[in-house]
Amino acid sequence: MRGPPGAGTAAALGLVALTACHPAPSGFTLLFLGRSPAARVGTLSWAPDPDHSRLVGFDGTLHVVRTIADPRLATPIAVAALHGRLLVTERTGEGVVFDTSGRPVREWPSPFPASLNATGDDRIIAARSPYLVQFVGEDGSQPLLWLLDTLGRPSRGLGVTHVPEVAYLAQLANAGAVALAPDGSIYFAPLVRDEILKLDATGATVWRTQRGLFREEPDPHFLPPKRREIGVAYAMVNIAVSVGPDGRLYALGAEDSAATRLRLDVLDPTSGRIVTTRALGTRATAVAVDHRGTIRVLDPERLLAQTPTLGRDLFEPAFALPDLAGKPVRLDDYRGKITLVNFWASWCGPCREEFPHMAELYKSFPRDQVDIAAISDDVDPGKMRAFVAEFRPPFPILVGRGRMKEIYHYRGLPYSVLLDKRGRIIERIFGFGGETEFQRLRETITREIHADSAAHR
Repeated sequence: MRGPPGAGTAAALGLVALTACHPAPSGFTLLFLGRSPAARVGTLSWAPDPDHSRLVGFDGTLHVVRTIADPRLATPIAVAALHGRLLVTERTGEGVVFDTSGRPVREWPSPFPASLNATGDDRIIAARSPYLVQFVGEDGSQPLLWLLDTLGRPSRGLGVTHVPEVAYLAQLANAGAVALAPDGSIYFAPLVRDEILKLDATGATVWRTQRGLFREEPDPHFLPPKRREIGVAYAMVNIAVSVGPDGRLYALGAEDSAATRLRLDVLDPTSGRIVTTRALGTRATAVAVDHRGTIRVLDPERLLAQTPTLGRDLFEPAFALPDLAGKPVRLDDYRGKITLVNFWASWCGPCREEFPHMAELYKSFPRDQVDIAAISDDVDPGKMRAFVAEFRPPFPILVGRGRMKEIYHYRGLPYSVLLDKRGRIIERIFGFGGETEFQRLRETITREIHADSAAHR
């Protein structure tokens, strides 16, 4: 599930930020982009761009100078600095470490049903993610946070959970933003409670601060079902926390229970006193700070719009797979055409919904311009052929024999990659987005055809 279903004060969950910063970097350090965190590594601030499945690197003048895209980056929602590398948290909670050249170094699973990772010097910590909350009953003996080793394995629990009256809402009640200070202090800000905590290295509370956003602060609770749907009432309070280059704590929070209007609070790290508050009034923002504490609030869409075109990456590794008749088909066979490479499996529910849309897309363009390579990742050839017999796709089916995820590292199915006529990646598509997604895909392909035609006139 993408988060608890909302009603009343319920709302779609926001993104939470974290970062560990080094002292006195030159220029501005980006703390938050959209509702996502950014982390400074070297001279660049790296922010996740979940809508485009990539990381974006900003220099000290807040110009985009680098981007990183990879199949492992389906929906990146948090970035932290880890020994000169980038620790990226996926929405589903997995951690992925990249070097700044864009090379993946390692992956690790989530210690919670879904986690949010933060770093500070040699420490790595995980909190329950507010990006993906699942209803899991917990008791008061569970740790609030996990310290992780450099391979992402839990090594020691810190603090204890707060168990609401309905234990199945404990994940929601204990999800929150987390950040680490250079001295090892931990800042934790629960998503649905008006409080920000500073914890020492043992997990003991040093101070507790409230913004005074709500008069009453009940625990999350189920609402009476409507039309067989069960809602959850909760108020969003904390969206993101980050330690700035000036050493102060920056908290991005809500002015309303649905977090459609944001505010920025700056806290003294010693006392927890709120020293500055700025009403932002928007649902998404970008916040940057320099080492003197000068704050810049910017439009996130305008920041991303300046992303440079650095050339497209080739789709790799090139496949050579049999079709249903056993004939070998290679990626090179699609050169000269715009190609949608689609990975699917018979057991994938969204793939079943997607196949009719792909058939319509396939019929919308001439074969000498646009093609589809649909690669089955089924292990059982009988189930694969039964699926094909049911849907009778007009496009070629290639047999991946259950080895595709290991090779291409995608998070789940369906997963598609749109290639230009030279086999370079135009965009990656994670999951199935319905007719809206396919309408946008038709528009992208049409623009690509026209742009290519204009270039050869």
